[in-house]
Amino acid sequence: MLVTILSGGLVGIVFGFVLQRTRFCMTGGFRDMYIAKNYTLFNAFIIAITVESIGVISLWKLGYISNPYEEYSVLGTLLGSYLFGIGIVLAGGCATGTWYRAGEGLIGSWVALIFYMLSAASMKYGALKGLNQLLTQNWVINDNLPKSLGISVWYFVALLTIISILIVLKELKSPKTEIAKLPPRYSGLRYLLFERTYHKYWAGFTIGIIALIAWPASEFTGRVGGLGITTPSANLITYITTGDARLLNWGVYLVLGIFLGSFIAAKGAGEFRWRIPDVPTLLKSSIGGLLMGVGASWAGGCTIGNGLTATAVISSKGWIALPVTILGVWTASYFIFVRPSQK
Repeated sequence: MLVTILSGGLVGIVFGFVLQRTRFCMTGGFRDMYIAKNYTLFNAFIIAITVESIGVISLWKLGYISNPYEEYSVLGTLLGSYLFGIGIVLAGGCATGTWYRAGEGLIGSWVALIFYMLSAASMKYGALKGLNQLLTQNWVINDNLPKSLGISVWYFVALLTIISILIVLKELKSPKTEIAKLPPRYSGLRYLLFERTYHKYWAGFTIGIIALIAWPASEFTGRVGGLGITTPSANLITYITTGDARLLNWGVYLVLGIFLGSFIAAKGAGEFRWRIPDVPTLLKSSIGGLLMGVGASWAGGCTIGNGLTATAVISSKGWIALPVTILGVWTASYFIFVRPSQK
């Protein structure tokens, strides 16, 4: 148990720290693609997937981690990912974004997080389990995309690598704009950790490394898989209400670590403060959290579980979930941000 706590907790703390300091939340990244035509955060996400993919496929082929593929419902992934995309816009953050913003003191994120955990737990273990099974027991296939197509997985990894290299080369060739900055408040290590601004591509690279480390760290404790947020969140709230200690696995300590890491980062940077939103925002956060839990349960993952972890192993579930989630984000963004501005 101590190894599980330390392993999951430490990975989570580092992950939460990096997320908070780099403001890495894919809700804004997907939304910016549509509204601002800005692909910076999405490109960083592709870099993260690539870094993780190179490492995790290598570890799998060398026999250091177990087979990462599983059965999933195509129908559940399609509908669930779309609902999840809508939900994260209403909630103001994806699964990890909600966890790390709660660590900054955002009450709206706390509300979204509670409804996200409750709805996910209800879908997996409680009153909504039948609703979950309604979709997830239909159109079930294995998510090993390379095997299904009869193509070596390394061709996909090579394609991701080429795309990431082109993204970086384009950035290196682009003209740089000097931005006036205030004198630094800190110096030395404190400046590097709590004040310096890092390019989103560096954040993507770092998150890819963290996601890679999560695989062997998790498997060492008996859990097969990498970073995941929805099931651990559901397990945490179910443990709180039932006391079933069997639910306290590596993933639970991961999400708790994300919260703690974000809190440490926010306090160190002077960015932690309690912020209470207005009633309409609280209502949207509640609805968003509910849709996140239901959608991620149907889809078998969130932006991290499907969008980062599953895509890295070239899972068909991951590569279906990612664009459908983006479509859900764009749909919600149109009705919440674009359409009102046109009136």
